[in-house]
Amino acid sequence: MTSKKIVIFMPSIEGYGVEKNLFIITNYLSKYFQKIFIITTSKKYKKRFENKVYLISPRSKFWDKGGRLKKYFICIFLLIKHLIINKNSLVFSFQANLYATYITKLFGSKIIIRLNSAPYGWSKNFLKKYIFKYSFLLVDKIIVNSLEFKKDIKKRFLINSTCIYNPLNKNEIISKSKIFSKKIYNRKNSLKIINVGRLVNQKNQIIILEAVKSLVQEHKIDIELVLIGEGNLKKYYVNFISNNNLNKIVKIMKFNKNPYNLIIQSDLFILSSKFEGLPNVLLEAATLGKFIISSNCPTGPKEILLNGRGGLLYDTNNTNDLKNKILFFINNRNKSQQKLFNAKKNLHRFDYKKNLKRYLEVINKFI
Repeated sequence: MTSKKIVIFMPSIEGYGVEKNLFIITNYLSKYFQKIFIITTSKKYKKRFENKVYLISPRSKFWDKGGRLKKYFICIFLLIKHLIINKNSLVFSFQANLYATYITKLFGSKIIIRLNSAPYGWSKNFLKKYIFKYSFLLVDKIIVNSLEFKKDIKKRFLINSTCIYNPLNKNEIISKSKIFSKKIYNRKNSLKIINVGRLVNQKNQIIILEAVKSLVQEHKIDIELVLIGEGNLKKYYVNFISNNNLNKIVKIMKFNKNPYNLIIQSDLFILSSKFEGLPNVLLEAATLGKFIISSNCPTGPKEILLNGRGGLLYDTNNTNDLKNKILFFINNRNKSQQKLFNAKKNLHRFDYKKNLKRYLEVINKFI
């Protein structure tokens, strides 16, 4: 066990997919290092970490609320303070943070960054693209979570990266799916559809709502849709549901740290994102034996669903294509079962023990 200090930079912890990986990876690494520090404004998840993981957070709750820039500001200050006291710490950033990179290199320390989602927006802006490319050149190691992502980074920035898949613990997911939960669907013979994700522009749940509206009102199909998540578009979606008489069709539920016993009740999982990295929720849905329809967004879904052999991919932002894919699932259950079999067979690539070991191997090279 090494005494070398690792400091993880994660200004905000919200409990979704990225954070799940943070909990799993950090707790695994704590077995091999005396102390691991996490710089964050989020204290409420402290119990999710092992004893040897220490949170460095501002004392005032003022910093835990508000926008992203405010949280970044105080966390950069805490990083500077930490590096002054603990020289030569290895910084492991769970996001592409420019300031964390510059500060770390200014103090002569090494930094690893883990990119969580495809460079959908900032890679199209010339100035941002140039700034990020320069900062990436300073980074000692870039980790991405899909091969498609790795190719995308190479193409856009001419930067090499290492692909390590998100660690998938199938046994834990299956075990949690068996924990009792109240029924979330009301009708025995309805097509039960679920989506789990933040209610934000990136996740694009409006396209599911539009497709379901068409299937119910034009095709007279009995559907129940459950959206699990929170975000700034919740009010907009609630109004859409009300204005289109979908109150008996669609239900929005708060984020649940154990969504598995809700997914298990469903027939179909739909991912509607505009961009991803490697969506955990698709791996979890496949683990629970649920058929998947996903947007063919960058990056991840195509890799998980074997380019359509493990589920159905629809053109991102194409409501009509999504609707047709749902109709295909309804009318071709046998073919759908074969695709589901292929998806489950593909899950071995994401085994958590194998991928966590790779994280340790990468970090040990910089210790």
